[in-house]
This record gives sequence, C-alpha cells and structure tokens, in this order.
Amino acid sequence: MANVKLSTGESFESLLRRFNRRVQEDRILAEVRRRRFYVKPSEQRKKKEAAKRRKSSR
Repeated sequence: MANVKLSTGESFESLLRRFNRRVQEDRILAEVRRRRFYVKPSEQRKKKEAAKRRKSSR
C-alpha cells in the first residue's frame, strides 16, 4: 500500500506527485492490471512459452 504523509508547508499538487511516483515505484497499477481477470495456469504457461519463443527468435 502506497503511503505518503503531508509535510508542513507542502502543497497538495506536490503531495499528489509524490504519491503517483510511489505508486509507480511499487508497481501497484501493473499488479492491478495483471490481476484484473483470472488467467488459468495452462494459459499462463502458454503465454510464457510464446513470449520465450518470440524472444529467442530475435
């Protein structure tokens, strides 16, 4: 969970920028997108193998 505390004299825009940066560093949105739909383990394996083949063919 991303957590930022407001410093004295800090503007809301600055706080929001720090929060967005923290969320990106913690890869929270990427994890949410990845878990958006359930992917069966067999489909995950197929996807991983296809990516491996694509990568090795270069």
